[in-house]
Amino acid sequence: MKGGRNPVSRRPDRRDRLIQESRHDPYRAYEKPSEPTVCPDCSAVFREGRWRWASGPADAPRSACPACRRVRDDYPGGYLSVRGEFAAAHREEILGLARNVEAREKEGHPLKRIMEVREVEDHLEITTTDAHLARSLGDALHAAYAGELDARYARDENLVRVHWSR
Repeated sequence: MKGGRNPVSRRPDRRDRLIQESRHDPYRAYEKPSEPTVCPDCSAVFREGRWRWASGPADAPRSACPACRRVRDDYPGGYLSVRGEFAAAHREEILGLARNVEAREKEGHPLKRIMEVREVEDHLEITTTDAHLARSLGDALHAAYAGELDARYARDENLVRVHWSR
């Protein structure tokens, strides 16, 4: 017996099993792009294992970053619903807060962006390229104006629906 193990009782490696991912994200890269890669839409650069705001070489490979692909495909990573009489009366103030939070987050993380702001029936809906940004927007509204905040994460997807009202 070599190494203290009985070679007869050793199980063969099973390489035919399918591994199911716990969260499905069609925009998650399973292979890293070559470095540096430049996004032709927003000019973010993939360098040192992540997307960042930087200047890339003119001859660098071009590939759309996950945020630009989400915007192009209209496939949000987060939804924020803003409801209530207070929200309707302070719409511009709330949107200013949302844009400030986005600017702060986007400065260090180019993939965190607001995709669209639209009026939907009786509320305002803000879609984001990232689930964490939608949650950050809801947290900022709650910190600034109190009200009711609820965040629901999709079980099988990388998606969050945040509801804030006052």
